[in-house]
Amino acid sequence: MRDFARPGRSPVHAGAAAVATSHPLASLVAVETLRAGGNAVDAAIAAVAVQCVVDPLMTGIGGDCFALYAPKGASVPIALNGSGRSPAAAHDAWYLEHGVTIEPTSPHAVTVPGAVAAWSRLLADHGTRDLAALLRPAIAYAEDGYPVQPRVAFDWARNAARVAADPVSAALFLPGGAAPKAGTRMRNPRLAATLRRIAGDGARGFYEGPVARDMVDRLRALGGLHTLEDFAAAAPEIVTPITTRYRGYDVYECPPSGQGLAVLMMLNMLGADDVGALSELDRVHLFAEACKQAYHHRDALFADPVLAAVPVDHLLSQAWHARARGAINMGRAQSPLIWPEIAHTDTIYLCVVDRDGNAISLINSIFQPFGTGITAPESGVLLHNRGLSFRVEPGHPNTIGPKKRPMHTIIPGMLMRDGRAVAPFGVMGGHYQAMGHVELLTGLLDRGLDVQEALDAPRSFAYGGGLELEPGFGPGLAAGLAARGHTPLAAVQPIGGGQIIWIDHAAGTLTAGSDPRKDGCALGY
Repeated sequence: MRDFARPGRSPVHAGAAAVATSHPLASLVAVETLRAGGNAVDAAIAAVAVQCVVDPLMTGIGGDCFALYAPKGASVPIALNGSGRSPAAAHDAWYLEHGVTIEPTSPHAVTVPGAVAAWSRLLADHGTRDLAALLRPAIAYAEDGYPVQPRVAFDWARNAARVAADPVSAALFLPGGAAPKAGTRMRNPRLAATLRRIAGDGARGFYEGPVARDMVDRLRALGGLHTLEDFAAAAPEIVTPITTRYRGYDVYECPPSGQGLAVLMMLNMLGADDVGALSELDRVHLFAEACKQAYHHRDALFADPVLAAVPVDHLLSQAWHARARGAINMGRAQSPLIWPEIAHTDTIYLCVVDRDGNAISLINSIFQPFGTGITAPESGVLLHNRGLSFRVEPGHPNTIGPKKRPMHTIIPGMLMRDGRAVAPFGVMGGHYQAMGHVELLTGLLDRGLDVQEALDAPRSFAYGGGLELEPGFGPGLAAGLAARGHTPLAAVQPIGGGQIIWIDHAAGTLTAGSDPRKDGCALGY
């Protein structure tokens, strides 16, 4: 139990249903949807649509979506890949011939947004409400305005330059030439009109007709290769989730093109260690070394499995994780290695559990804050830059190619035991997300933290040559890590965010946690 004499937050306990999102308005809409008779899928779609309006830096209908859904009684969750594909004309040879690189604000970083198609598929397969009803709150916020929350305002100000560079985006997101302060009321009436069109026509209202034409015209005017046919062909994919067993629980992730495989690789590396008994120095060191191994393989091998051979079975094999763990020196930081037998050289997350025990883990993103910063002028759709994860490197599995999905960082998670959902969970934070899943799960299953404590715990992330450390670790940690050869760096901002709902089947209760690094809000009844 936390010390109530100190600032902090408690987990939320509920008896019937619970939601956890990174925005209070989204959480409220989710609960209202549940109390009106909707199920977990209905509530998740209503909530994510609201966040696409009220947190435009982190998500939007111009982005992508992944989900894991565990209907009550299902022994394995259903996995949905709602990421978009590159244009049919996007051959890597074209980029090399024209000397074009994929930059963060480039139209070439825009794949066909997959979120709206993913929502429609989830609702058609598992929802109980029509799309028009679920989009109504989001439409109202876009039309009538919404108050900007504190963390949203903080991120908005720090990333204002991204939208300032685009005249359409600047007029929409920087009223008076500046980012809105917390409490400012913001509107996007053109996005409201687009959401109304989607409410009336379904996904076709986004991928065909005037909205699609508006997006394609803007992208082509900037040099993009997109066509109306590319947008009309958009479709999510039901995929087989991947899993590993950790401390008696089954951890499920979406398969590549997402990076969830890296989570399972790291957990397999840690399986033989008593993580809960390690000192803080040993734990952070071990996590850093496991992270470097998994991410090095991720960057070399993860790609769209439809168009590239991703060695999933090999990377989840006992032989791989035994060798990977054996390569870690607990006394010294090392460079990661990739073995020759392998041939190849920002975001919102929410979860809902309803009164019937259905659980959904859903993540929706435009990648970097404000994505490309490119807004389609008539529809008000801000476009993501997920294609930035592509390479222009013929022969690499993740090289850009026609109708191809890039390696994705956004990953929902689902914890199960004895064939029942135990916890939908997720962590935001770009590349950090796979490491975030590991830190969250080991906090719960190895260190005995409750859901809120596990989210609140200070985070570390070894990526890009350094080792970021949030405040809150012991005073000697940085020096100890440096002595082992790490380059410890103070995190310049909070690392990611996250939400989780724990299902106690024996007690018949739910415990939800939300991340204070964001405007996190868990609610239940």
